[in-house]
Formats: sequence, C-alpha cells, structure tokens
Amino acid sequence: MKNWKRKYTSFKEKQHSKTLGARPEQKLGSLLEPNLQSILQVLGEDGDLIIRRFRMYGLYDAAIIFFSSMADLSQIHEHLLKPLMNPPADPTSLPADSRDLPDFIWNLTIHVAQGDRTSDLSSLPDSLVAGNVVLLVNSMEQALYFNLRKIEQRSIEQPQTEQILRGSREGFIENLESNLSLLRYRLQTPDFRVQTCPLGARTHSQVAVCYIDGIANPALVEEVMRRLSMIHTDSIIDAGYIEQFIEDQPLSPFPQVQPTERPDRSTAALLEGRVIILVDGSPFSLIVPALFNQFLQTMDDYTERFIVGSLIRFVRLIALIFSLFFPALYVSIISFNPELMPTEFAVAISGGRAGVPFPAVLEVLVMEVSMEVLREATIRLPQMIGGALSIVGVLVVGQAAVAAGLASPTTVVIVALTTIGSFATPAYNAAIALRMLRFPLILMAGLFGLYGVMIGTIAVINHLLVLESFGVPYMTPYVPAVWRDMKDSLVRAPLWWIKRRPSFLHASDPDRLSRSMPKEYAAQIFTEEGEPYEQHPANHDPSGHSGNH
Repeated sequence: MKNWKRKYTSFKEKQHSKTLGARPEQKLGSLLEPNLQSILQVLGEDGDLIIRRFRMYGLYDAAIIFFSSMADLSQIHEHLLKPLMNPPADPTSLPADSRDLPDFIWNLTIHVAQGDRTSDLSSLPDSLVAGNVVLLVNSMEQALYFNLRKIEQRSIEQPQTEQILRGSREGFIENLESNLSLLRYRLQTPDFRVQTCPLGARTHSQVAVCYIDGIANPALVEEVMRRLSMIHTDSIIDAGYIEQFIEDQPLSPFPQVQPTERPDRSTAALLEGRVIILVDGSPFSLIVPALFNQFLQTMDDYTERFIVGSLIRFVRLIALIFSLFFPALYVSIISFNPELMPTEFAVAISGGRAGVPFPAVLEVLVMEVSMEVLREATIRLPQMIGGALSIVGVLVVGQAAVAAGLASPTTVVIVALTTIGSFATPAYNAAIALRMLRFPLILMAGLFGLYGVMIGTIAVINHLLVLESFGVPYMTPYVPAVWRDMKDSLVRAPLWWIKRRPSFLHASDPDRLSRSMPKEYAAQIFTEEGEPYEQHPANHDPSGHSGNH
C-alpha cells in the first residue's frame, strides 16, 4: 500500500517535474548468520522455506534462500549453484576487496536475466514471498535476488463468461505475467505502460495498472493510482475486491467498473484511452471508466460488418427493456387496467387465471423467485448436470405449477420470456442489476398499477443520471448528449466513420484515424460524379486503344 502511494506520488510529481524523496532503508550487515536470522525472524520456520548453505568459489561462506513451492529448482541448480560453487577459471580475477564482489557475481558469474541488488534487509522477506531467490555472502554487505519463479498454471483457454462467434479465442488466466504478455502481443508499441506494485498487507498481491502513454489522460491515470493508494486491507484475493474499493457509488446496483476476461476487449479499451487494472491470481481485468453503454456491447459488434453489428446491438437493447419492464406491465394491466387489452385476449387470460387463488402480483413474484433459484442452482451445479437441470427444471416446474393451479399459463410464458431476455445482456454484473430492479418494479405495479411502473421507471432513470464512473457521467453519450460519441452507442457506425476517440475520456491523442482517410475511403466507393467506382483491368487503356501494338 505504501508502494502504491509512492507510485501515485511519483506519477503526480512527474507531471509537475518534481522529484520524490528516498525511502529510509535498513542496511544489511557484513556477517552471514545475523542476516539469515533476521530473515527467519520475519518468515518463521516454514516447511517450504529452503536455506542452502555452500562455499562460494571455495572461499566464501554463502547461502541461497527461496521457497521451494514457488522457485524453479532446475534453474537454481543450473544457473546459480553450479556457477557459484565452481572456482573461476582464473582465480586471480577474483576481487581482493569484498565490496567489489557483488559486481563480480552479477556481471561475470550469474546467468539470470531478471534480478537486482539491494542493501535493504527489510525488503528481502517481501522479495522471497514474491518467488525470488536471494543470495547472501559472508562479508558482503549487499544481497542479490533473482527472479526464478515457477508456478503451475492452467493453459490459455476460451473465456467462459464472454462467448463470441467471431474473434479471438484467448482469455486471461490467473498468472499476471501471462496476462501482460497477451496485452503486449496485441499492443506492440513502446507507449504501452505497466505500473506494478503489491497490494494487501498479508497477501501482497501484485496489481498492475496498464495504459498507453500519449493516449490515456494523465489525470485519469493519476486518479486510478490515487484510489488504489487509499486501499488499506490485509488481502486482495481477486480483482473483484479492488472493484468494490474504487467504484464511485458502492450502494448502487449498477456496476461502475467493467470486468472482462478478454484480452482483445482490454486492448480496445486501452486504445480508446481507458485504464486497465490486472491482479495476480485473477483471470479478470478491470476497465475504468465504465459507462452504462459499455455493458451492452460485445466484440462481435466490431468484428462483424456495421449493419449486422448495429442490428444485434438494437435487438440486445430491446431484450433488456423487455426483461426489465414486461413483468411489471403485465401485473399492472391485469390488476388495474384490463380495459387496455383486446377483448379476446382479456377473456383468454381470465380463463387461464380462473383457478389461480393468488393475486397477479404474488403469482408473478413467486414464479420470478423460482426462476432465480433455478438459475442459481444451474450455475453452482457441475456443468454436466447443470445443463440438464436448466431445461428439464423449467419444463417440469412450469407444467407442474399450471397443473396445480399455482400459476396461469400466461404468467409462465411471461416469466420465461423475461428470463430469456435477461440472458441477452452480455455483462453478467449488469444483468444482475436489472434482475434486482425487476422485483421492486413488480411490487410498485401491484400497489399502484401503471402509475407505480412510471414512478419506478423515473426513479431508476434519475439514479442512472446521478451515477458517475471516475468523474464521467454514467449515461454518456446520451446525457449529456454528444453526437460524436453516438456513432458507437445504440448503433455502430462504420469503422472508417468513427474518426476520433470518445470525447469524455479527454485522450491526449483524440484522433483514431487519419483525417483524410474517410474521404479517401468514400472516393473508393463513389466517383466524383457519384457513380459507383469500377476497377479497370490492368491492361485496359481508358482512351480506348488496345494495350497490344
């Protein structure tokens, strides 16, 4: 946490061309055993903590310290112990002064790419629990540590929570280095920046803030680091912990930070000027700021042609409105305003409800709760059983409820269509928010009819208008209305038409395309007279003469 504060202060002062003061350090002693005892005092006698003592070059008492559960033993044997225990080919090349020994080891003996030297004894336990191997030598007042971490991890697989039809099949995993490699593979630019620091007093989980220098607004990066520096907790197990600490309105049901398993989606967010947060041990990245419009979009909207992408996005919005308001409208019309229905339809519904002993509001609430319980049970069950339960459970429970007179067939159809509509929302956390709001709207409809639905709708809209995500209004670009950003909202305009990045991000480089590209692209489609452009064969002479003489 102190490191994040230092990162935040360093970044802020860098913007104002200032320097950061040094941190006080506890110096290493010149004797090996007292240094080892100081480290053991902090770490304790753990079963996987290994202290391997040996004679370096046959002259110096030395020891390497590491956790066997996190270090690569084969690399330790090959790249540390083997070169250190063998005497050098030229014994006269050994430095006479022990103060020159760290340079000799670092430059002429060890064959490890990542590592460093330090004189701070208090930093060595943190380095060890991060998976590094520490080398201590008697009479040497510096310690060397090397990154030889090896942790078992699952392979890169297709994301389970964000299925697409066309696009990348790679998803984040739990290893931070692997996740960063997926981003760097897609962002082969020197402007891609990664700021990493541990977070959590007990877990020391590595947290990475990613952004593109020259695109991301420095004020946004500064605000992300400021909020991370204010987190004081003993554990960060998953990215969801950070999401709850940094969001603007924790009491709102709507998410203000967007989690995603997809590297391509994270890359697209970085290129727009957003900031990505990754946590070691979590397969999700956090995108900030996150607006309501983002939770209705998928990568399919951009990999498909713009007409298809716009149609799918529009269908998704209809399904969202349908799943949120349809049960409440059904209850209000059945209970208070049946005259709004056609006569034949009203007679059919009243005939189906003839044997139901409950009012419409209670009937719909019972069915909705039953569907939520069934949905939760399907998620928690093993995959082989969950699929069968979701299909058979709905059929059996629905048919049994109608046969027993607990619900009318129309109510079962309404609840089933509402549930299917909620599945069309791509983001799981946004779908949960809409499912939560469905219940108070049903209660308002049962108490006040259409007036209750109207009051509930106004309350939801007012709440959305008040929300912000990292200082950006949640309903942007609709309120406040920005025509430039509406090219990628309800519909998705052609890529060659979306020339600039979102205005609300205040990107340092607002241009996404060359300013002349839309004109050049239009010139390829239409001629100056407005007629369709035709490609002539290579040997065709516009003057009418043949190419052969």
